[in-house]
Amino acid sequence: MWKQLDVEGWNARRRGSLSEVMGPVQKIVDAVRERGDLALRELTERFDKVELDSMRVTEAEFEEAYSKVPPELVEALRAAEANINAFHSLQRPADMWLREISPGLSVGVKTAPLRRVGAYVPGGRAAYPSTVLMCAVPAKVAGVREIVMCTPPPVNPLTLVAADIAGIHEVYKVGGAQAIAAMALGTASIAPVQKIVGPGNVYVTAAKMLLRDEVDIDFPAGPSEIAVLADETAEPSYIAADMLAQAEHDPNAACILVTTDQVMANKVGRELEKQLARSERQDVLKRSLDNIGYTLATDLRSAAAVIDMIAPEHLSIQVSDPLAVLSGIHNAGSIFIGRYAAVACGDYASGTNHVLPTAGYASTYSGLDVMHFMKRSSVQVIKREGLESIGDTVEALAKAEGLTAHARSVSIRRQG
Repeated sequence: MWKQLDVEGWNARRRGSLSEVMGPVQKIVDAVRERGDLALRELTERFDKVELDSMRVTEAEFEEAYSKVPPELVEALRAAEANINAFHSLQRPADMWLREISPGLSVGVKTAPLRRVGAYVPGGRAAYPSTVLMCAVPAKVAGVREIVMCTPPPVNPLTLVAADIAGIHEVYKVGGAQAIAAMALGTASIAPVQKIVGPGNVYVTAAKMLLRDEVDIDFPAGPSEIAVLADETAEPSYIAADMLAQAEHDPNAACILVTTDQVMANKVGRELEKQLARSERQDVLKRSLDNIGYTLATDLRSAAAVIDMIAPEHLSIQVSDPLAVLSGIHNAGSIFIGRYAAVACGDYASGTNHVLPTAGYASTYSGLDVMHFMKRSSVQVIKREGLESIGDTVEALAKAEGLTAHARSVSIRRQG
């Protein structure tokens, strides 16, 4: 199980699974494009073994969900929602700002929310009410009016309670690549959205990538990943626990330890074996073992460089001086500092978002936040004094480009 990894090969495996499913996913997308709701029903019966009478969750089903969820879990969801709301509220920009950069010339930005967005919440192997909150709360903070959610049937009551707490009442019992296609293209039952967010398996991620010409997406967010950067001061049992926590998400989950200490690597390997033996989700964990291992670095600077090459979804830094190491890292979705910062805290209740780019995409994308649900317009207020200050520059550059009408649109104002 525990082995030293070739990082380049490990990276290639993370990315390779996506390309392998593009063909089958394209067929699913085409079916939804051509046959709409009929295709959704057929695909749901084929993949989820569920015959759909009505795709949309009813108010009665929301009410029934509360009767099936223990009160302490409802309170836990509310507490998590409060922290997620608090963190994301800190991100919300001003509706508009203006600054005078020279006499008569003011510039700024106007920010507005998207009108309708779609959230994909995985199901099947487990219920993910936390993902409901992670997708919906920042959208609500941004000011989005319509939030649609798709999740595979049968829908777990806990997922519906989370949707209600988050303010989502347009929920459809549709999962997989077909759900992404439905939200992107629209069907008789599901009106199209402007943007789709949320994690999923490789089929969901592939559908998001294929439909980027039809709808905006957050980023590729596939099977879960963790990289742990550790020195000799780390606690091996904590590292092993974090790795197994991510591995239990999906058989394609990827976990790697980057360490400067071979002894630490050996200790973590022994801890993994001990903890795996008493873990409950053996079926998933044993299938993800091929994607678990470690690599050695000569020093912490080299270790940070390896992390940047990996660009992991989750990064746990467990070294004696973590902030010094943090300054040298540029590519990671969400970063956890210190031995007590369990990655699961970010999955649920620290307030940060757990919808994050995977498969190395953290090198170019940021995790889900309020700005994913907003668009920006630049604003300029130009008075006569301001026009005079930039008029010569505008006219000169316009004429140099051969755009004389551009130049004239400025000169006519200066002469008036």
